[in-house]
Amino acid sequence: MAANGTTTSSQRKSAPRTTKTTTTSRTDAQRIREGLTKVRNGSVSYARQTAERSVDVPVGVVLTVADRVNVVVEPFTKRETAERELKSFRTQVERELNKLERRGATSRRKARTRARQTRNRVQREVKQRRRRFETTVKQNRTKAEKSLKQAQTNVQERVSALV
Repeated sequence: MAANGTTTSSQRKSAPRTTKTTTTSRTDAQRIREGLTKVRNGSVSYARQTAERSVDVPVGVVLTVADRVNVVVEPFTKRETAERELKSFRTQVERELNKLERRGATSRRKARTRARQTRNRVQREVKQRRRRFETTVKQNRTKAEKSLKQAQTNVQERVSALV
């Protein structure tokens, strides 16, 4: 508005905008305040959760350890239960030892069987090779003797033919 109370057309046009902007500004301001409040509350909530967590974790660890110790120690609180528990442990250890013994014996037997089979196979192969060698030597010897006799006969015939 002008100083004399009259309004110009340019002032009229700006007046509604100002109102609209003011309303929008208020809602923006409200939104900003709400956002800041949420951020503050979120930060406080996050800090509270972190603090609670830093206390809850060690307490939970202590309770878990206590439960496990209880489970381990409980059977040994009375003599009868302790003897029963020890007997159970002994039985379990004996079972495990028996399993290990059986497994070792099985492995030893298999190794011995493999060694025996290998030895027998090698012996068989050596015998076969020796037989083949001896047969080949005999055949070659026979052929050589036959060739020698034939050559000797041929030489004698030539000599007698010459004489």
